[in-house]
Formats: sequence, structure tokens, C-alpha cells
Amino acid sequence: MALLPDEAIQQEVTVFKRAAAEQFGSRHALKSPPHITIVPPFKLANDKITALQEALTTAASQLFPFSIHLHNFDHFGQRVIFVNVKTDESLQHCYQVTTEVFHQQLGLKPDPRPFHAHMTVAFKDLHRSAFPDAWAYFSQQPYDRTFTAHTLTLLKHTRQRWEPFGSYEL
Repeated sequence: MALLPDEAIQQEVTVFKRAAAEQFGSRHALKSPPHITIVPPFKLANDKITALQEALTTAASQLFPFSIHLHNFDHFGQRVIFVNVKTDESLQHCYQVTTEVFHQQLGLKPDPRPFHAHMTVAFKDLHRSAFPDAWAYFSQQPYDRTFTAHTLTLLKHTRQRWEPFGSYEL
């Protein structure tokens, strides 16, 4: 489950992903649209698709559109570089509602790691030796955008990439 920015921001973040691929060899982030992960990847049997759609409808019905602020870049260790997302009460509420509904209706346990909203531009395929140059590049890039989240989007892995599989209006 993810929040996708508007098309203009998706294009801008994709430019950052391409720079990570072309200049620093990190291509994996190009396998998904720019997004903020709300529920990390999970496996679900095909006979649970209806239950998944019902859970998504339930979660979306408890949420209202809200603003998301993107501000500059940050990183996890020396392997992942991302557009920093300012987590506020609305985004935290979206996360809590969605993960709780998924737990109650689908039995999916919430991720034990703390929620840290971000938009990945260089993924774990970024070699440690390339990190200093990549971080020097991205840390000097000013980036400040705001968009309104209107939908929860289900991303499905197609064995090659992540594709939108359904959107649920908040």
C-alpha cells in the first residue's frame, strides 16, 4: 500500500532515480513508481483479493485527503538515498489506520520497524563504494514540494516491477 504523488512530482522524482541509476549504478528504485510506502510488501493468496479490496475500502473510508511535504534528501545507512518526507499527524494517522485495518481484516501484522516515510531514489543496490559520491550529489540538490494525498494505491509486483493495481479514494 502506498501514497503516490501527483504526476509532476512523479516525473521529478523519476529524474532523481535515473540519475542514481546512470551516475551511481543504483537501478532498482526504477522498478516502482515514486511512492511513499504505507504497508510494506506482503504476499496474499489469490482467494484473499476480495478481502484485500474490502480492507482497502475500509481504510480509505476512514481517511481524508491531506497534504504531504517533501523536503530535500536523506539516507538509511550507506545503501538507500531518498526524498525526505515530513511526517506529520495526518500521515501518521494514515499509516496507523491502514496498518490496523490490514491487521484486523487480513491478519497482516504491522511492520515492527518504526514508520519512516520516504521516497526511494537509490536502493540497496547502491554499492557502498558509490555512496559517498551519490550522497554528495543528492545532499546538494534542493528539493521542496507539497502534494495532496487523495488515494491509497495498491502496488502489485509483476515479477519485473511494481505497478499500480488499484486506487482507493480517501
